[in-house]
Amino acid sequence: MANNEMQVERGLDLERYMGRWYEIASFPSRNQPKDGVNTRATYTLRNDGTVQVLNETWSNGKRGHIEGTAFKSNRTSDEAKFKVKFYVPPFLPIIPVTGDYWVLFIDGDYQYALIGQPSRNCLWILSRKPHLDDEIYNKLVQRAKDVGYDVSKLHKTPQSDPPPEEEGPQDTKGIWWLKSILGK
Repeated sequence: MANNEMQVERGLDLERYMGRWYEIASFPSRNQPKDGVNTRATYTLRNDGTVQVLNETWSNGKRGHIEGTAFKSNRTSDEAKFKVKFYVPPFLPIIPVTGDYWVLFIDGDYQYALIGQPSRNCLWILSRKPHLDDEIYNKLVQRAKDVGYDVSKLHKTPQSDPPPEEEGPQDTKGIWWLKSILGK
């Protein structure tokens, strides 16, 4: 089934999608610390229709973050296919890195979502709350498997309850990003 084109959500209400999402599970990425916890994303709609993206994770008690911009892949399509652009490394933002962000599934109340990419190399399970019911989690995993993802690569992201406050000791200058590239 991996050769079939993935179906994505249509008619996504971007305003309802905005706000904070907690990473419940994901494929490990070289762009995140291996020991990252409390990983989350906050989306803010801009006047021009693009989305400000703030990704945060905590590693060794310090908050690392990177900011980017998301925009529709095709402005005239109702498909929830987006591109996300970050500049790396965060401490010297010169190189633009753009990736796909496809909303494969979202529940009717906009409380949990399955995000993927056509390459099937990246996968995220997101929730409005730091924890997700096992039954819902398993349904999202099965949905990913059904469209050709190797779900054995999914790694659950530890989340505190309650989640950390807005700010905390900051991992300044994006050192976490550099460490993650070096495999630390």
